[in-house]
Amino acid sequence: MCASPVKSDPAPLRLLGRLAVALFLSYMAVALPLAAIPVSILHWPGYGNGLAGLAVGIAFFSTILSRNHAGVLADTKGGRPCMRTGLALYVAASLICALSGLTALPEAARYIILLAGRLLLGIGESLTIVGMLGWGIGLMGQQRAGRVLAWTGAAMYGAFAVGGPIGLVVYEHWGIGTLMVLSAALPLIGLGLVQDVPACVPHAGARPPFWRILGTIRWQGIAVALQGVGFAALGAFLPLRFIHAHWPYAGFGLTCFGLAFVAGRFACGHLPDRIGGLKVALFSLMVEAAGQYLLWYAPTPLIAFAGAVLTGAGCSMVFPSLGVEVVHRVAPHMRGAALGGFSAFQDLAYGATGPLAGLLADRFGYDIVFLLGGLCATGGVAIVLAQISARRTDA
Repeated sequence: MCASPVKSDPAPLRLLGRLAVALFLSYMAVALPLAAIPVSILHWPGYGNGLAGLAVGIAFFSTILSRNHAGVLADTKGGRPCMRTGLALYVAASLICALSGLTALPEAARYIILLAGRLLLGIGESLTIVGMLGWGIGLMGQQRAGRVLAWTGAAMYGAFAVGGPIGLVVYEHWGIGTLMVLSAALPLIGLGLVQDVPACVPHAGARPPFWRILGTIRWQGIAVALQGVGFAALGAFLPLRFIHAHWPYAGFGLTCFGLAFVAGRFACGHLPDRIGGLKVALFSLMVEAAGQYLLWYAPTPLIAFAGAVLTGAGCSMVFPSLGVEVVHRVAPHMRGAALGGFSAFQDLAYGATGPLAGLLADRFGYDIVFLLGGLCATGGVAIVLAQISARRTDA
């Protein structure tokens, strides 16, 4: 994505750290309302789990549609303008969502406003994450792409760990409108933090059609999509399962997941670059599957917390591990488009899981969504095993 920094810096790791801190704060715009939105909607007469899941998942739909644009922007203009535009959209989207807290409006109008804001948030997320990856790899170099991917995810899911329970507390005390205003304020701080981080010069080269790039990375993408089902199920429905079962600390499961996720990124972020992405992805998917099956079985909140920890630890390294494989399969001037397409597979899983899992929960209860997540992670294990076998055959 970037050939070299515009101006040299003796410690590019510090610059990556600043980008990660900015992303952590800014990603609160995504994390804070994630658990509160379905809880809020379920209080509206006539609105069930399906519509609540749609409100969560629709942001990922617009993210999918904008991944190609984000990747092209990062490849041609650089990660810096891409990420900064995404952060600005976080602010605008959160302010639109804040209008859904106006109780004078009918529920239908509030729901439409919320969907509009969530759609814009999805575009902002696409630009922010692809821009961060492009900017970070440009600063650090391709040989440390795994670390950039790991730190990006650590910032995102660190925000998820902190933002989930905080969002529920803010919603319960001050309502959805106040929560969304807070979600708009934090990306402004993020914009200030990245203001003087140097840009990078984009690579030159012919760019094949986006669909051809997707074909090149399709198996990595399908595997990361199967991983994403468990994450989306946990993010949208674990608090609801606690509430429905009358268990305490409904938001703490998200914290368990997020802390395990971040710990995994910092402890193992170097492994894909060192031992290869497929080996790390295989083990990670197995751990995620175990966590999801434990959540499906969990008869007590303590066992559910353990399942959330295993899910977080497993999900932690799947994206960066398979992302390293993606980076190695394409030329430098196509990294942004390739990583955008790779992320789109995960976005598709996120977007589809919310409504589908909501419909399943309406019919079979909240525990069934974690069985779905476990089966999908098991499918990801099979795909990665096939990729490892094919590589050994080629060798």
